[in-house]
Amino acid sequence: MNVEHLKLFIRVAATHNISQAGAELGLSPAVASAHINKLEEGLGVRLIHRTTRKVSLTEEGKGFLPHAEEVLSSVEAARASVGVGKGLPSGTLRVSASASFGRMHLVPAMKGFLSSYPDLNVDLRLSDSIIDMVEGGFDIAIRIAELKDSTLIARKLASDNRIVCASPGYLAKYGEPESPDDLVNHCCLSLMGLDHWSFDAPDGQLTIKAKGNFRTDNGEAVRDACVEGLGVAIASTWSVYQQLRKGELVQVLQDYPLMSDTAVWAVYPSSRLLAPKVRAFIDYYTQCFSSPAYWD
Repeated sequence: MNVEHLKLFIRVAATHNISQAGAELGLSPAVASAHINKLEEGLGVRLIHRTTRKVSLTEEGKGFLPHAEEVLSSVEAARASVGVGKGLPSGTLRVSASASFGRMHLVPAMKGFLSSYPDLNVDLRLSDSIIDMVEGGFDIAIRIAELKDSTLIARKLASDNRIVCASPGYLAKYGEPESPDDLVNHCCLSLMGLDHWSFDAPDGQLTIKAKGNFRTDNGEAVRDACVEGLGVAIASTWSVYQQLRKGELVQVLQDYPLMSDTAVWAVYPSSRLLAPKVRAFIDYYTQCFSSPAYWD
């Protein structure tokens, strides 16, 4: 059984397109189609349904897919165990991360990672949208969220400590809120999807609905608007630590910590074997962000 044929089949299963899957592996549509035919002939079963628009897995293909993935993981682990060059991770590691966190914390440390693994290439995609890891062909994704039930495996890289802050200029003009209830008299800068702010108050959880004249889908935009004195905002310390140190922002409501279970997670598809390149990435950045993280 040809390992390259298995790689192609797995990408076809994710993309539902033989030509696209072949292009990702440097194969022409004709060669990719021939490889799939050879795989099916070797197994003696049809793995995919072909139409003029897309392909889909047969029942046999669906049953074969997890075994194909396991074989590839085993081959990669076996190659690393016996050397294959220097025994270091090689090939291409496809990573997805939030735009802000990726630019601020992944990219600056990338030089050290690539220096440690010279045979490894990194394909980093930055987006604030949640991507489908399997369909996108990603090996790992960095997500900043609460950990929920998932078919993905997650490893915590760092805490995501969130605070309420404002610029000194804004506070000088409008005063500092003494309690979460005071926020009704302030302009709250909202990140879309984070309109309700929950605090740990003496009498239990206190939730307020943020109201203001500016909201956006980008965390850096919220931070920059806060620096400019547009209002009060919730921000992750990894995003505003430099502004706090410079005095451009000030933490407020310190006696009322925000209630949040978010963290910086490295997630990857479930598998019995963790690919060496994925393990190397997780171990490296776990060390980079070791507790307490440098931004805290």
